[in-house]
Amino acid sequence: MIDVNDLRKGVTFELDGSLFKVLDYHHHKPGRGNATIRIKARDLRTGTTLEKTFISGDRVQDVRLEFHNVQFLYRDGDLFYFMDLETFEQPGIHASIIDDMAGYLKEGMEVKLTYYNDQAIDIELPTSVDLKVTRAEAAVKGDTATGVTKKVLTETGQEVQVPYFVAEGDTIRVDTRTGSYVTRV
Repeated sequence: MIDVNDLRKGVTFELDGSLFKVLDYHHHKPGRGNATIRIKARDLRTGTTLEKTFISGDRVQDVRLEFHNVQFLYRDGDLFYFMDLETFEQPGIHASIIDDMAGYLKEGMEVKLTYYNDQAIDIELPTSVDLKVTRAEAAVKGDTATGVTKKVLTETGQEVQVPYFVAEGDTIRVDTRTGSYVTRV
C-alpha cells in the first residue's frame, strides 16, 4: 500500500481491481482540515479516464511492474509487433494499448513496454521523435515573417502544427508528450 501523497504523474496503482496510471496530480491544502489530492488517471486495461479526489492519509494498492526495452517492428491491422531486445521474443500488442501514440512509432524505434502479470499494459515513448514531412502546403512569400503555423502530415500519419517555413520533405522533431513541433532537423 502507498499513501496517496506519493502519487505523482506516471505512477501506476490499483484501485477497486483496476490498474490506473496517474496523468495529472494536484495537492490542495486548505487553511483548516485535511489536504485533498485530486488526480486524473487512465485505466490501463480499458483506456477510460477517471478523476478522483482523495483525502490526505488515504492509501492505494501499489503494483509491481516489469519494464522491457523493445524495438518496434511493424503494424498488422490492430496489432503492433515489437521485438524484446533481451529475449528476442516478438509480442503483438493490441492497438487499444498503443492508443494515440501510434502516430509517433517508426520502424526500428526503441520504446519501453510495461508488463503487469506477463501482460503488456502500457508503452513509454522517447520524449521526442524525428519524423519526415510527407504533405505540407507551400509557403507564400511574406507569410513567414509572423508566427503563422500550418498543419503537416508526417510519414507515420501524425498531423503536427508547424511554422510556415517547414516544407514537404523536411524532417521535424516532435515532442511525444504534447504532440507539438520542437525544431526542424
